[in-house]
Amino acid sequence: MKPVITPSEAARLDRVAPEPVEVLMERAGWAVENAAARMGAGYGSRVAVLAGPGNNGGDGYVAAGLLRRRGAAVVVHQLSEPKTDAARWALERASAAGVEMEPLGAPPPRVDLVVDAVFGGGFRGRCPPALTAWMEHPAPVLSVDFPSGMDPGTGQVPDRCFQADRTVTFHALKTGHLLGQGPDYCGEVEVADIGQTGETPAMFLAEAGDCPRPARRRTVHKWRAGSVVVMGGSRGMTGAPLLAARSALRAGAGSVGLMVPGGCQEVVAGAAPELLTYGLGSEERFVTARTDACLETASRFDVMVIGPGIGADGQTVRWARRMIEEWEGPLVVDADALGASDPALLSARREPTVITPHRGELASLTGDAPRLEEIRDLAASGLVVLAKGNPTLVCDPRETWVVREGGPELATIGTGDVLAGWVAAFWARGLSPAAAARSAAFWHGRAGAALAARRTVTADALSDEVGRWAWETSR
Repeated sequence: MKPVITPSEAARLDRVAPEPVEVLMERAGWAVENAAARMGAGYGSRVAVLAGPGNNGGDGYVAAGLLRRRGAAVVVHQLSEPKTDAARWALERASAAGVEMEPLGAPPPRVDLVVDAVFGGGFRGRCPPALTAWMEHPAPVLSVDFPSGMDPGTGQVPDRCFQADRTVTFHALKTGHLLGQGPDYCGEVEVADIGQTGETPAMFLAEAGDCPRPARRRTVHKWRAGSVVVMGGSRGMTGAPLLAARSALRAGAGSVGLMVPGGCQEVVAGAAPELLTYGLGSEERFVTARTDACLETASRFDVMVIGPGIGADGQTVRWARRMIEEWEGPLVVDADALGASDPALLSARREPTVITPHRGELASLTGDAPRLEEIRDLAASGLVVLAKGNPTLVCDPRETWVVREGGPELATIGTGDVLAGWVAAFWARGLSPAAAARSAAFWHGRAGAALAARRTVTADALSDEVGRWAWETSR
């Protein structure tokens, strides 16, 4: 579990630190100098340090002095004179070490490394035009805390921004490193310990140890090993519920049922004889199925997944809303069922509910471009929100987790259906709904990366890969 904090929390830690700010700045400067050395800065190399007026610039001054002692030819290009006492102290240290200072102007043609210590976590608004030419310089960039030009809280880039090859931040990852465009501009992010403690995390970064995969007891049988029913499908879209159901079975559920419109039953039964299949209604979509019959059939199972492939016509939407209202068990709401939902409908459920929206489905639920605040507001009503993307966010009413596993290889049709089945299986196997969502998202991403190393990722191949990652002994 790695804490992720906001820039305002980082500023608070600076204010309440028991040690002088100069001590923290010196440690930060050492971390920057070490990172620069790993990027090749050393004897005879040409390093340009761009220094802003605040303490981020102070970190740059300290690093400049240390690099000068290492034998690098260092020039500090000042956006303006330091405005804090600590930054002025750092400037004096760098000058005493023989570092050359000059006002920020056009970049020289020969630079081996640019150290961006202009704004860091203090950036707001737009970068001054004087930085534009530096942003276009071909030399590698090491940014201090954040690439200048990026909103440190949201990771958004309102105008121009340094494209860092590496970013050194202090004490903990910040939200802007992970959200928005942050991962695109920060490069490799390393966290340096400068002796701060007592943070209040905004969220947690999920690691393998935070994502359990339940074991089976020696004496368990198939109906006690976790059971899942998937309700979905319509003419031309039988593949979606089939992928979700297969994924649930391969993710360790002992029994998996697949409930489809009556006209689709023969198709799915022939494609997946390992599944229990039920045909409901007389049409090829869920409009003639009786709600009480659906609920009676589903009542044998621990967790229901509703939505994959049901379609979005008006009659189907009304049927899906009735099922969401009347099902009195754990529920994963996915795909087209999200389009049939709204926050009031979902929060009115008495039983636990996990929703698995992608960005567009989130926007339909929140009524705005989904930011972290809107996702948290949605979860606050009692839901677990698995907001799919890169990164994926998993929010419940108590906490937020960010899952970085899962790359562009998963941007293919049907992989979300595989994830929905995986969430349901882990939930049915005994995890809490939030833990099931977090764990499934993490191992789903790992499975996609492993598969991509061997072949192009498709949803059917990914559903086959699930079993390799569904158990603690899986690799």
